[in-house]
Amino acid sequence: MEKKLTQAQLRAAFWQGFPHYRSAFKRGKRQNEYNATIRSEWIEFVDMMARGGHITDRTANNATL
Repeated sequence: MEKKLTQAQLRAAFWQGFPHYRSAFKRGKRQNEYNATIRSEWIEFVDMMARGGHITDRTANNATL
């Protein structure tokens, strides 16, 4: 059984996978403080990770950027 990613690992994977958004990252920034494009990419990323079995449904439902 493959070990599932935690929320922290999921966020790290997102920022690593989207380096062109990295300049917008700021520790402590809340999810809604990011622009709509980044938030949309985040939702698509979480959905892809859930469908691929890399995260649990619970993590997908609770994950925040």
